[in-house]
Amino acid sequence: MTTLQNSIRPGQVWLDTAGNRIQAHGGSIITVDGVFYWYGENKEFTTPGSDIWHWGVRCYSSTDLVNWDDRGLIIPPDENDTESPLHPTKYADRPHIIFNERTRKFVCWIKVMTKGSVQRSTVLEADSILGPYEIARTWLRPLGMSAGDFDLVVDPHDGKGYYYFERVHSELICADLTDDFTDVTGYYSTHFPQPQPPFVREAPAYFHRNRQHYLLTSGTTGYYPNPSESAVARSFHGPFEVLGDLHPTDASRTSFHSQISSVFEHPTKRDLYIALGDRWLPGYLDHGSRAQEAFAEHFAPGRDSDLPMEEFAEVNTSIADYVWLPLRFDGDRPVIEWRDEWSPEEFADR
Repeated sequence: MTTLQNSIRPGQVWLDTAGNRIQAHGGSIITVDGVFYWYGENKEFTTPGSDIWHWGVRCYSSTDLVNWDDRGLIIPPDENDTESPLHPTKYADRPHIIFNERTRKFVCWIKVMTKGSVQRSTVLEADSILGPYEIARTWLRPLGMSAGDFDLVVDPHDGKGYYYFERVHSELICADLTDDFTDVTGYYSTHFPQPQPPFVREAPAYFHRNRQHYLLTSGTTGYYPNPSESAVARSFHGPFEVLGDLHPTDASRTSFHSQISSVFEHPTKRDLYIALGDRWLPGYLDHGSRAQEAFAEHFAPGRDSDLPMEEFAEVNTSIADYVWLPLRFDGDRPVIEWRDEWSPEEFADR
């Protein structure tokens, strides 16, 4: 048993209460009956040369957001079926779970990338946050599109669901979910059109504050970090006004060497919004321009962008770290500043 911690230390190795490295990458937090559940990609076996992209979805629980108990694999890998989207060799990423008040189901979407940057979705349902989850849909192409990084949102007023996703290497889409949250209705809006990576916005992270709808996004540079960007709108479907870099004090222009996967609004602390980020490359603390230039060249018109980028091949995500930082607000503009150490207890109760 490890000694309990009293603070969050961004960029440092984070251990669970049993002393093991936390494996919840591309993760999010959902609150159920007053308990926080942090879930994400289990990368414990994703080492260079292993041919293992993931080992299911792992979940942890906490009552203080600092000390986390391992609750195991809530969605295990499908080791036997090589054609399954949950097979360990499939590029299954960024699980997001929302609760459906109508069906009383927890609904999880997972994006799965295959050769040629084709990205599709697998949808699962469960009666409990900890599972077991059963597959509802596989190889879904929402709106007939290749759907990349995404976020799921539930309107707290009417229970309606929304799906923000990157239309791969093109633009960001907001699509209405069906009543059961397992598909899209066909109604959607488009945002932030861009010609190619690294300019395309990915990793959308949604939150709402003061009747405003916010999206935090990153550029498209693989595991290499780049400047994040915030945008705000008065409705789920926009139009969104771009507010600029979330990390204006970061001289490296890398979002403090991280990529935000989601934003968690604390249910009992006043105005506490936490950006949950991954430091995919803890050994790479360089400036962001080199990666952006490499991706711009790789995806330039006339180039075969399906060819691998060799300089980005040796990535060990089993040792990726987390960068969790609170947002502060300059008027309506969210800003993230570096803190070596901080605690949710620093914030006043509602």
